[in-house]
Amino acid sequence: MDASRMDVDAFTQREHQIFDLLLRRGAQRVRAADIHRVLEETGLRHDDPRLQGMLKPLSRLPGDATFARAEFFDLVRPSLLMLELAATRRLVIPDFPSFRGEVRSIFDRALSNRAGAVAEYIPQLQRVDPEQFGLSVCTIDGQRITSGDARVPFCVQSVSKPLNYCFALEELGEEEVHSRMGCEPSGVSFNELALNADGRPHNPMINAGGIMSAALIRQDDAIADRFDHVARLWAKLAGGHKPGFSNATYLSERSTGDRNFALAYSMRERRAFPRGEKLVENLEFYFQCCSLEMTADTLSVVAATLANGGRCPLTGEQALSHTTVQSCLSLMLSCGMYDYSGEWAFRIGLPSKSGVSGAVLTVVPNVMGICSWSPRLDAQGNSVRAIDFCKRLVRRYNFHIYDGLGSGASGKIDPRLQPHADERTFVIDMCWAASEGDCKGLQRLVLRGADPNAADYDGRTPLHLAACEGRTDAVALLLELGAEPGVRDRWDNTPCAEAERCGHGGVVGLLGGDEKGNGRG
Repeated sequence: MDASRMDVDAFTQREHQIFDLLLRRGAQRVRAADIHRVLEETGLRHDDPRLQGMLKPLSRLPGDATFARAEFFDLVRPSLLMLELAATRRLVIPDFPSFRGEVRSIFDRALSNRAGAVAEYIPQLQRVDPEQFGLSVCTIDGQRITSGDARVPFCVQSVSKPLNYCFALEELGEEEVHSRMGCEPSGVSFNELALNADGRPHNPMINAGGIMSAALIRQDDAIADRFDHVARLWAKLAGGHKPGFSNATYLSERSTGDRNFALAYSMRERRAFPRGEKLVENLEFYFQCCSLEMTADTLSVVAATLANGGRCPLTGEQALSHTTVQSCLSLMLSCGMYDYSGEWAFRIGLPSKSGVSGAVLTVVPNVMGICSWSPRLDAQGNSVRAIDFCKRLVRRYNFHIYDGLGSGASGKIDPRLQPHADERTFVIDMCWAASEGDCKGLQRLVLRGADPNAADYDGRTPLHLAACEGRTDAVALLLELGAEPGVRDRWDNTPCAEAERCGHGGVVGLLGGDEKGNGRG
């Protein structure tokens, strides 16, 4: 059989498997309602571009429509891959209903926090209803959650800064961009009249750096063309959704932007800008970028594109290069939350960027993007409710960037795991890793939920295997991960006795054994 025939057979087999998964017991036809149910349960929305080849013809049929096998195959073939991933629960968050319920519960608890006040130095922002709170999540597979005022438009403000930095990097490269700005936290307020020792902005996440990033984008083009260029790039990141624009906020920012003008003139005095720059035009362009309007729902897709290494999860388009995203996320983690950046990195540990409109863009690398928006701000200019939500989220889930160290996340949930992982597979994998001395493998398995004390059919634990093979490092790690040294297998042997029998004196000492091979515990 040739390769093309094999591919066709495999494709057809997958179609049959999906049909059987969706088929109700005793039925011969798949119901349209069950296709919709699978999508809803897994968080895939009906406006997802990847599903339109299936959903558009489905929308023209009555709600009680059913399909025989051939009809079903013709319907789902354009979206087969996504439907297969949904039906088999192989998206990045497999148990999405549980995760969605927990996220909404965390949102409700953060909603009760009414501390803080709206920004006052920009008149248009001062008039926003402070009670609004919107949240949206988009995973790297396009699974979506929305709560509250997630579809209310607001100005992105400083959330534009990391994106403008990305656009400048894509156009000019890291060397040229960072000849104009640094990459260190400033240690002062985001709009402080301060530059680094070289007369450059400390980083692209504060106002001086934001002005510089804007100045570097399409320097020779007219300001209208520069704005259109940035709006098109935002749309790529957001899966095709174009940003709006608040002219009132732009005019308000321009009329009250004395400090930003002072920063720009200070940078020009130090020759920080490229030659031939137009200072006033660059400032107006910067104000325009801050006055772009989006919703939390759309911004979560932007964040998910960053989480996905620059590839938009809804369209598959590589909107930014991996290296650009890596540079951006590094600076978002260290500098993205104004004067709260250090504590944010310490307590929450996720690349994020806030804006004085109340938005916080948060990236969980390789998992999801989050946008939370609430206009009440703390003293540093960050949304009080957004911080509250993110703190609760990382206490519940192992999303902190360093939760993967050792057994540090053992008390948290990993939503990427199948809800009923095969414990037998875990035992086999743990014992194999222990016998091979694969410490990193052991750590990964424990983080995925494996029990370091689980035993095989002979009662032998990973510690027995590591001790028998003389894997000193693995023994030390297993003890650190909570393995019990006194456990006995079906022949009444402890791990220490195994090490003694095989002549591994170093392991015996590590297990605190006596002359009979009995270890501590």
